[in-house]
Amino acid sequence: MTRLLRTVTVRGMTIATEYAGRHQPAQAKAILALHDAVHPGFDVAVKYGMLMYAVDGDWKHWVAGVNAKAKGTCLRFLWGVLLDDPLGVLRKGTATLMTWDFPLDAEIDPAQVALYVRDAVAKRDHFRANSKEISERARGLR
Repeated sequence: MTRLLRTVTVRGMTIATEYAGRHQPAQAKAILALHDAVHPGFDVAVKYGMLMYAVDGDWKHWVAGVNAKAKGTCLRFLWGVLLDDPLGVLRKGTATLMTWDFPLDAEIDPAQVALYVRDAVAKRDHFRANSKEISERARGLR
């Protein structure tokens, strides 16, 4: 199992390139720009129609996901409700998921994307240990 995950990490750019190739050129460009900003150190795979990033193959608690929509590209964070969001760019998704939308031809700042990804990684263990309570609080059940 570990060998497979290492192969996924090494092939990260190939997976991203294949995924980007399924989309229109402007979306593909954004997908690859986001991938370059997010990828280092993560396992990479296409799951649920998204280019996903996980630590140590923990796909249940994936850190970030990239997908394209008709009007642009999205960077999703599974526990986005915990992120600081200094740019005020995250919009609500599910109970804990938050999304950063990039319109077509938007300028993607890799340093800003990396800042959000680092914040997500820093809060990963807290989310894994408390995901039920965080989800309930986000849904207003607590």
